[in-house]
Amino acid sequence: MFTFNKPYCSGRELKYMEEVCHSTTMSGNGDFTKKCHTFFEEKYGFKKCLLTTSGTDALEMCAMLCNLQPGDEVIIPSYTFVSTALAFLREDTKVIFADSSKETPNMEVAQIEPLITEKTKVIAVVHYAGVACDMDVIMALAEKYNLLVVEDAAHCVDSFYKDKPLGGIGHLGAFSFHETKNISSGEGGMLVVNDDRFIRRAEILWEKGTNRAEFYRGMVNKYGWVDMGSSFLPSEFNAAFLWAQLEQLDDIQDKRKHIWEMYYNGLNGKVGDMVRLPFIPEYATNNGHMFYLLCPSLEYRIALMTYLKENDVQTTFHYLPLHSSKYYADKYYGAELPNCDYYSDCLVRLPLYYELTDLEVKKIIKHIIEFCSKN
Repeated sequence: MFTFNKPYCSGRELKYMEEVCHSTTMSGNGDFTKKCHTFFEEKYGFKKCLLTTSGTDALEMCAMLCNLQPGDEVIIPSYTFVSTALAFLREDTKVIFADSSKETPNMEVAQIEPLITEKTKVIAVVHYAGVACDMDVIMALAEKYNLLVVEDAAHCVDSFYKDKPLGGIGHLGAFSFHETKNISSGEGGMLVVNDDRFIRRAEILWEKGTNRAEFYRGMVNKYGWVDMGSSFLPSEFNAAFLWAQLEQLDDIQDKRKHIWEMYYNGLNGKVGDMVRLPFIPEYATNNGHMFYLLCPSLEYRIALMTYLKENDVQTTFHYLPLHSSKYYADKYYGAELPNCDYYSDCLVRLPLYYELTDLEVKKIIKHIIEFCSKN
């Protein structure tokens, strides 16, 4: 069976976690946490990074930092994971769903401005599959209407918009290090703060609403409860695991992009006119996070996935539309979102992980071409 995903281990994870066992700090914000923070800040120029226990936690911190009030509106894509919406709904705001574009599952930027009202406070963009939204347009809208931009960069490690790293363009960004991501700590995430005015409060929220970070830097002689917050920071074991992955980031990225290119080159022009391959806009880079096919219908996708399963290839589809979900359907009064519905019905993800060999990729490609040639 070619499994859909297999988490990667560099070989140093246990060594570093053992070091934590023999250290004086296991609970978090120790040496490995600081190494991870410094890595991202120096490599990508992020102003401030804070590891979190999940990408969801990072998004929740983004929502808290936006200082939203009841009744405020946040524009998000409907084609995304539920965490993007939950983070803002927890702040008692209203989410306004935008459709995807015809070219990619990303939010249709031309649809954003008509959704902006006097209550709009945030545009939350999702860079699906690590492929950038058109951030120049989005940031221009934010400036025009005095809005904040939050980047859900869960898929986006080492991916860029033009020459700018994703997660580092909006005012705030959120990454995920779930086991399905390019680099992982099992569960984990990271808040990125790109606007100086949010840095101090981000540290306070991260430290359970206390100003402990200032105490450790000698800025105050004691620390206490000064704001809202939660226990967002992960343990040193998570950070140690992540550090072992970050040391191998370039190698991981090279391998994943190699597999992506094999899929694309092996399938391009050989699956007929009905099945579409991923599209990468000229302003975006490809970080090899995922490879997907777009089928002409739900029935076709089911048949393809069934055929691949019969040939020991595990595939999966992705998000169900949030605007028509069981939880939100009776709260949604907006327009139909046909492109979102299309991706939900027709997108199928192929296996993509570090240990997948060239021979295995070729076998998967062969099965796909066989199916498409008969259908």
